[in-house]
Amino acid sequence: MLGRLGVLGAVLLVCAASASVPAPARELRPAALPHVTLFGDSVAEGLTDWLPARKLLADGVDLELEVAPCRRVGQASCPFNGVRPPNVIDVVTSEGAKLGPTVIVAVGYNDFEDQYAKNVSDALDAMQKAGIKRVLWLTLRAARHSYLTMNDAIVAAAATHPSMLVVDWNLYSRSHPDWFQDDGLHLLPDGAMAMATLLHETLVKLGIPRGAAAPAPARPVRVVTARLPAATKGKNYAAKLAATGGRKPYFWSLPHKLPKGLRLRPTGWLSGIPRRTGSFAVEVRVRDVAGAAATKRLALRVRP
Repeated sequence: MLGRLGVLGAVLLVCAASASVPAPARELRPAALPHVTLFGDSVAEGLTDWLPARKLLADGVDLELEVAPCRRVGQASCPFNGVRPPNVIDVVTSEGAKLGPTVIVAVGYNDFEDQYAKNVSDALDAMQKAGIKRVLWLTLRAARHSYLTMNDAIVAAAATHPSMLVVDWNLYSRSHPDWFQDDGLHLLPDGAMAMATLLHETLVKLGIPRGAAAPAPARPVRVVTARLPAATKGKNYAAKLAATGGRKPYFWSLPHKLPKGLRLRPTGWLSGIPRRTGSFAVEVRVRDVAGAAATKRLALRVRP
């Protein structure tokens, strides 16, 4: 469990004492605004505790913040002040369609590295069953090596779940240690504003906030890599696939298997140590964030 540094807010306990107490927020949501739910752990608490960041993120949407310290995606959440908050899958299962068509996930800093990929996939499956149409999943700021592996799991999940968009918080925040507390993870006010800005700009690009301009039509996505460099049996090999058109980021996959010893990462890197010689037809598939896809067959020669 990651400890929370600094005091960013207080716990507010609300008790319904009589029939005159207002109904829960979910029953009072303005119908005119698109509903967006954000799941977060203590890192995302900066969005709840810093009012300007919260107002920016809520601009044009009916924002619900499901943020709790120690929250995990799939496993039992770690305890905070003697209480374990429900994990993301638990909330999705219990609330279902009430979460709205768009969900943002900024959870993972308390999760287990070896279970994270499965938990992300299970959460996306649960969201699909709940009728959620779009999932924006933030990468983790890689202050620990394990978060790099977990970020790979996020990108890989997007390659097989068309409803998922990766929002690269790790890249966006990489050059800004001034946004964070001493642990390099928990947000200072400037960091909260930065995260809110990144998320709101992403929502606007998707045309979700009320009053946001519709995204301009994109050219069809297509693979632009014309050929693969030759490989040598038993030697390290790496080649980067390229695409154009559509809406970035792109996610790469394979309709068919690669020659033994090679693998394709969702980021488009084809790498490994080939174990067989010969000429192979490699079919690659690219998908953009809007779900448009294209395939192309490329020749790969593996020399002795």
